[in-house]
Amino acid sequence: MPDTINPERRRFFGLAAMTLAAAEFGLAAVANAQSSAASSSVARGGAIASFPALRQTRAGVLDIGYAELGPSGGRAVLLVHGWPYDIHTYVDVAPILAAAGYRVIVPYLRGYGTTRFLSQETPRNGQQSAFAADMIALMDALGIEKAIVAGCDWGARTVNIMAALWPERCEAMVSVSGYLIGSQAVNREPLMPAAELAWWYQFYFATERGRAGYEAHTADFARLIWRTASPTWMFDDATFQRSAAAFDNPDHVAITIHNYRWRLDLAKGEAQYDAYERRLAEAPSIALPTITLEGDANGAPHPDPAVYAKKFVGPYEHRTIGGGIGHNLPQEAPEDFARAVLDVARI
Repeated sequence: MPDTINPERRRFFGLAAMTLAAAEFGLAAVANAQSSAASSSVARGGAIASFPALRQTRAGVLDIGYAELGPSGGRAVLLVHGWPYDIHTYVDVAPILAAAGYRVIVPYLRGYGTTRFLSQETPRNGQQSAFAADMIALMDALGIEKAIVAGCDWGARTVNIMAALWPERCEAMVSVSGYLIGSQAVNREPLMPAAELAWWYQFYFATERGRAGYEAHTADFARLIWRTASPTWMFDDATFQRSAAAFDNPDHVAITIHNYRWRLDLAKGEAQYDAYERRLAEAPSIALPTITLEGDANGAPHPDPAVYAKKFVGPYEHRTIGGGIGHNLPQEAPEDFARAVLDVARI
């Protein structure tokens, strides 16, 4: 695969974005951003980027692992990852936002990294509203009343749901691939054959063979999805392995399989989320200030921006990011993603 985002190009544009930030946030912000980049985006001694020591907090049914950057008194930004990715989707985004004065929270979803269920008795539930409820519980645990919410893949769906069900907790939103709220009723409807083909893994996971296959070959499966979803992103093995470690979570396979089976109504959710799902089944509009993003080389299933634009009834902008950017947009184009967060914060 051709390499469209190499480390030197990333550093060049990262520093350019930070220079733009100087006019808005002062020279101190740029100095801090460059310092963060030295230890994160541009790793020392050839090591790959990393977050500071992770933190843990009890929130709802979980003990959530998360990274935190920036001043504790800054406006909060919640960055939510997807599948099969992890918090390192934002490893080059978070320092830019932190340097601009934001308190940046990057949590592991249930079934990933250091996040754990508090009880063995809690169902390993991957339905869409459960993830959003987890994030609200995390905000409660951290004393965050409102946050700018931003996400990609499962994370985009999660922040969409937060914006729809808890708008009073969200200041603004950035969402890769737009409006991703779904319902079991909608998912029962067949698609055109080419569209069904793009969802092959969902049907694979509906079988016992698929569950066993994912359990036996989790990292290989994730690597395949990375390659097909971002066909022009030439990530190296160290970058992949950094994220693949998050899939060693004891609940990862169960959460992944339940998520895709629940979508097709092949697995039940929990009664405590029924009211949320009824509201989501109505495809509620989102009134928050929103910027949606799409990569010009996204190889994963994704809706056309023209289809979902009408779902955003507040201040709204869509941006297509060029240059061979695939599905994992925040990691492939971190400066563009960070710029969207900074811009939506001012709307």
